[in-house]
Amino acid sequence: MIDWDRWLVKWHVEFLGRQWNFVDLATLAGLVYLHYLAVLAPFYFTWPAFWSAVALYYISGVGVTLSFHRNLSHKSFKLPKWLEYFFAYCGVLSFQRSPLEWVSIHRAHHQYTDTWNDPHSPIRGLWFSHVGWALDYRTRFGSYEGRLKNVADLKSQAYYRFLHYTYPLHSVALGVLLYTKGGMPFLVWGMGVRTVLFLHVVFGINSICHTWGQQVWDTGDLSKNNWLIGLMAHGEGWHNNHHAFEYSAQHGFEWWQIDITWYLIRFLQAVGLATDVKLPTEMQKKRRALCNKINEESLKQK
Repeated sequence: MIDWDRWLVKWHVEFLGRQWNFVDLATLAGLVYLHYLAVLAPFYFTWPAFWSAVALYYISGVGVTLSFHRNLSHKSFKLPKWLEYFFAYCGVLSFQRSPLEWVSIHRAHHQYTDTWNDPHSPIRGLWFSHVGWALDYRTRFGSYEGRLKNVADLKSQAYYRFLHYTYPLHSVALGVLLYTKGGMPFLVWGMGVRTVLFLHVVFGINSICHTWGQQVWDTGDLSKNNWLIGLMAHGEGWHNNHHAFEYSAQHGFEWWQIDITWYLIRFLQAVGLATDVKLPTEMQKKRRALCNKINEESLKQK
């Protein structure tokens, strides 16, 4: 049974009973508009619109997983600047904030994983870890002055500062381009369906992958491997693997752990474009596995 009284009190405190700033309201307005477009999908279905959504799902999605996450947040590999900037621009089209803000939030997540300082941990509730955090500027940065303090390496580059101050305009421009090329079907599917689906998939890494799945490695947090998110998020769902070896460019360690982002990085490495690709050694994996076993035995003794 759902305790509706408790749920309503929690909703009031976390959603209605707090201060909202312009960024929160703009984020909410953007999410509502995108979901409205997505709801129209059955009425504007065409095959060209569908395939445009699929193409943009992979292009903008890899921009987030390969660029924002593995390249910029964790420095798991290096790319020539022109290619690094290209993938970062693809990520901007995902409507998941600028590279500066995305990387800042993610680095804070790893610094404070599943504590009260984590920007989006499910210890505050599943709703909060999924989308509530994105609507509350204070939980991400504490204050306006406290934002982006952990991304000095990116703030020093004019390109990322430019994307930070203009990132919504690029998605707007894409929407205009889609509407010009294919009318409402392209806008509904290429912007609405594609963006909403990938937003919830990435939100699911924060919520689902810290709630349901398999914890192969004892990482001292709630991170778990989830095969469904692994498939839909281009390999990001092998989240416990990632928390065990944060620096690794590869997240899917087993042959059956599909990791599209890693396959692309591996291809870029093979043609000489990705260098200094970081991976855990077999010795490091064995050492981590041994720690798991020791911890399990100590828990049994207790």
